[in-house]
Formats: sequence, C-alpha cells, structure tokens
Amino acid sequence: MNSHTQMTTCHGPAGPLECAVDAPAGAAIGVAVVCHPHPQFGGTMDNKVVQTVARALLALGWTTVRFNFRGVGASAGSWDDGRGEVEDALAVVAQHRTVSQPLLMAGFSFGGFVAAEAASRLPEAQRAQRLLLVGPSTEKQQLPLVPEDTVVIHGESDEVVPLSATLAWARPQSLSVIVLPGVGHFFHGQLGWLKRVVTQQLQPSAGIPLPPPSS
Repeated sequence: MNSHTQMTTCHGPAGPLECAVDAPAGAAIGVAVVCHPHPQFGGTMDNKVVQTVARALLALGWTTVRFNFRGVGASAGSWDDGRGEVEDALAVVAQHRTVSQPLLMAGFSFGGFVAAEAASRLPEAQRAQRLLLVGPSTEKQQLPLVPEDTVVIHGESDEVVPLSATLAWARPQSLSVIVLPGVGHFFHGQLGWLKRVVTQQLQPSAGIPLPPPSS
C-alpha cells in the first residue's frame, strides 16, 4: 500500500498466506483485518476498494492486515467455495492479533461475507469490537446475523450485489445500511467518498477505546 507496508506470510490451513501489514505512526488502537473480493473474479488484497478501506483504518490508528486467500497471489492452496477462505481469515486473525487487542473485521463484496462469517465464529472472549462490510455479498452468500453496530456501506446502483438483497438481509435485524446514491459496486470515481464515510463511521469516539498513552 505504501513504502512502509510489510510483506509477510502467516500459517494458513492450506499453507502459507501472503499478507500485507501497515502500522500507524503512533500507538495502534488494535488490529484490522481486511478481506478481499471473490478470487474467481480477480479479487486480491490489492483491490482498490480493499486498499481504500485499509488506508482509512490506518489513518484512524489501526494496524491493518490485508491478505490473499488461498490460491491467490503467493498464497498456497486453491479455491474452497468460501469455507476455506473463512478459515484463512481466522488464521490471519490468530497470527496478527493478541486476545487483549481490539479487533476490527472488514471486507468488500465476497470479503464482506468472509469477514462477517469469521467474526461470528470467534469465541466471545475474542470477539471483534467492530465489523465493517462494504458492498457485502448478500445475494450469493448467506451472511450470518451481525452486531447492531456493524457498519454496512452499499452503492445505490450496485450492479453486482443488488441493494435490495442487502436491505432484505439487514431488515430482519433492524440493521442500518449506509447507501451512497448513484454509486456502483466498485466505487468507480467515488473512492474518496467511501474513505470519508468509513472514517466518519469508525472514529474512536464511536465506541473503540483508545490505547493508553505511552509512558
């Protein structure tokens, strides 16, 4: 993402997973794991929406971790229809976050499904403090119920995941959905808008405790 990005690997269920880690200049609020879109349609951790989300979270003080699912880039393994990809995300969380650190799970499109499903599988003592879903894949994947403070952002003109599908998923949960008028699935020409919305919604004052000052 920038000259300070640390490229590393972590131990995944199907072999090594390629990761990109960015740390804030000061003390980190916690660890944010960002999941990329569908691997079979060109999704990687370098997707522009994924990078935009990661930049916003980094600016807010999170250590951000992007990673390639199994079979993508330098990650070992092969496509596993979503099952193994959720396990990949959990492996990345386990390696990059200690239990005492706040955790934010984020994902775009198919990665939104993975982030939500992985967050739902964490033990209560290791639960994510926040969940961010951008254009989540609510039509082709079955997303779990999510916490009421989950941030969901969807383009009004999404041509891949209809807004109606995300509203139908959110409605029974009384879950708010932030709709960006006229915006399509890939946020073409609107990445700055997306970054501003993510930043506004996830300010530390929105419930994330700041780390104690360094002595």
